[in-house]
Amino acid sequence: MSRQVHHINPVSEWKSVFFLGIGGIGMSALARYLKAQAISVCGFDRTPSQLTDELQQENIPVYFSDNPHIIPQTVDIVVYTPAIPEDSRLFQYVMNTGIPCIKRSVLLGMITNNNRLLAVAGTHGKTTVSTMLAHIMSFHKGGCNGILGGISINHHSNLLLAPGSNVFVTEADEFDRSFLALKPWLAIITSTDADHLDVYKDHYALIQAFAEFASQVREGGKLIIKAGLSLQFDAAKNVAVFNYALSENSDFYAQNIKLIGIFYRFDLVTPFGSLKDLKLGVSGLMNVENAVAASAAALLSGASKTTIRKGLATFRGVKRRFDQRIIRNDFVYIDDYAHNPQELNACITSIRKLYPHKEITGVFQPHLYTRTRDFADDFAASLEKLDRIILLDIYPARELPIPGVSSEMLLNKIKNVEKHLLSKDELVDALLAMKPQILLTLGAGDIDRMVEPIENAFKSSRSR
Repeated sequence: MSRQVHHINPVSEWKSVFFLGIGGIGMSALARYLKAQAISVCGFDRTPSQLTDELQQENIPVYFSDNPHIIPQTVDIVVYTPAIPEDSRLFQYVMNTGIPCIKRSVLLGMITNNNRLLAVAGTHGKTTVSTMLAHIMSFHKGGCNGILGGISINHHSNLLLAPGSNVFVTEADEFDRSFLALKPWLAIITSTDADHLDVYKDHYALIQAFAEFASQVREGGKLIIKAGLSLQFDAAKNVAVFNYALSENSDFYAQNIKLIGIFYRFDLVTPFGSLKDLKLGVSGLMNVENAVAASAAALLSGASKTTIRKGLATFRGVKRRFDQRIIRNDFVYIDDYAHNPQELNACITSIRKLYPHKEITGVFQPHLYTRTRDFADDFAASLEKLDRIILLDIYPARELPIPGVSSEMLLNKIKNVEKHLLSKDELVDALLAMKPQILLTLGAGDIDRMVEPIENAFKSSRSR
């Protein structure tokens, strides 16, 4: 259901905003941004979480009752996420009253499109690249604002504020075609793998949406595309197009990549000369590629080589993106948001390069019935790269069950690997009994709520 709203006042005229789905990572960043502009903000979410707890501590009221009475009488506008179920009483109420309402993506565009917007799109990598870029640009003169899709470990938030700066860094989300509300000055496209086929129906339609996003880069702007991606788009006048890669010859790429301990050093080759012996403050070969993209965008945005060197060396990553929770000689625990086959493959491959002689145990919670159905064989192929796999039940998010689609179905497709299907209640004790050498938790559902219990259990077991 949708309702056409013919006129929305500028953000500067708003006094009160209600967020429908405020606990989402993108929604909470926008709520924090509006509150920083002295706008009264509150919202609804289905269940409490660490994010909703933090919002409440920041004096942003969060309600968990799906009841229209929680919407303030004085509200100027309602912002909603496309993930909100259409049968929600609140959603139905908002759609059938005269309250102005817009999607999250429209608000993001209203905030950023008249500024110097650096937007990162891609079916994987966009959260890390955008957070890394925002961190680098925070050292640039004037700093930058960041409205991010993950929690920056450096900045302890998904929001960076630089009062007086007109530079905004954000990720451009392809779900529900949200990124088409953005008109960036600079855009990065990291990947266009098949995903969200419940929205796009087929891979071609998704690629066409990325091409449309590429065509929205403003006149005189910059576009950076991962080498090998095939996109047919009409660039605006004077848009400069560059490509990047991990190590193959491109406009921007890494050379002399060396693993020192668990961190990488490399030279960055650019059209403007090389930056020698850069140190990256996070592990994982995939993050070297992410660093190439972020550094390219920073250079093209005017950042100095010194700024890029400092930004990369001090970057500590994003919560739930190759997030190293425990590192000991006898045990390593890493948590990652990977939820499609390409992300799983990149994460597991990076772990193998860091720990080539260690046994790897992975816990994966599939996200969405449609994604599990559409990519079951690809999921199985990626998960077979583990030594041991534990599957949790599918996290449904906004979906109803699909007959025949289950974690058991996926488990049956996985070959030549020790495999288990467990409930979340069984997980911690089972993991302790297995005594893994390298442990990964993987997925985009509520598996994040298992991270601290697992971490605490392994820390406690060592101290006994």
